[in-house]
Amino acid sequence: MAIFKSTWRAAMVAAATFMLAGPVHADGHQVLESIHFLIPGGAGGGWDGTARGTGEALTNAGLVGSASYENMSGGGGGKAIAYLIENAESNHGTLMVNSTPIVIRSLTGVFPQSFRDLTLVAGTIGDYAAIVVGKDSAINSMDDLVKAYAADPNGTAVGGGSVPGGMDHLVAAMVMEAAGQDPIGVKYLAYDGGGQAMAALLSGEIKALSTGFSEAVELANAGEVKIIGVTSDERVDAAPDAPTMMEQGIDTTFVNWRGFFAAPGLPDDKLTMYKDAIAMMYETPEWEEVRARNGWANIHNPGDEFEAFLENQEEVIGTLMKKLGFL
Repeated sequence: MAIFKSTWRAAMVAAATFMLAGPVHADGHQVLESIHFLIPGGAGGGWDGTARGTGEALTNAGLVGSASYENMSGGGGGKAIAYLIENAESNHGTLMVNSTPIVIRSLTGVFPQSFRDLTLVAGTIGDYAAIVVGKDSAINSMDDLVKAYAADPNGTAVGGGSVPGGMDHLVAAMVMEAAGQDPIGVKYLAYDGGGQAMAALLSGEIKALSTGFSEAVELANAGEVKIIGVTSDERVDAAPDAPTMMEQGIDTTFVNWRGFFAAPGLPDDKLTMYKDAIAMMYETPEWEEVRARNGWANIHNPGDEFEAFLENQEEVIGTLMKKLGFL
């Protein structure tokens, strides 16, 4: 009987190992059987697009057998983080997408956890920030916007789809400071998401909108806005006519990283598989198609590199937030 139990246990371990590792790809790459993506926000946002785009590339390239998705809004992303921590053992097949707000909201105490309470898998992409104005606006450049702000700060409101002290606000303040203006004086109006912020821009309630570059590209392609400044080092192929802040004499760059986290206590072998699948993804045409379509920048920071990157960002953002009075 003991021999049967031992044999049965060995068979079960072998089967579980096979399901975890999945089949071997035709070119020798090992693929995962499946990945479940946990998205801390609603459909259509940046987190949603990143998770679904990554899942699309991984499955189309044959690196992962199947991908599923779950949107879990609430608490500025805190609901999904708490869920992943509290149900860690049953979520070893789950990757949660997140980005710069996990740093900002941890600093401000919106939720008690931080990236240190999760298993860090990898930073994967960067989405630059952009300042846009309405298609019929008299403002055509950052110089125009800065002059309008210098002449009438209160009459030159900048809006965004995040709360005061959130990422859109911080980008607007950072840009104005680099342009020689008082960042504390920026009149920032917060809206519940990009749709309401866009409506405010078109109605004239705000003079400019601070938003993610991929969202700005979509709006510009629809003919709704003009992109007057991007926080990239160089112009981005997805919108080659959009000037950078740097080329307009505003010495600032910023990228909103996005990446993936797993539950605490994730076994090392499973973590290695996640890291390997993501690393292999960058070499595939399926990923390049998704990346180019969204105007993302490849920023691959696996494991310890990801932790060092996050610690540095925490320091930089914390310093700016103290200056603005949010910490």
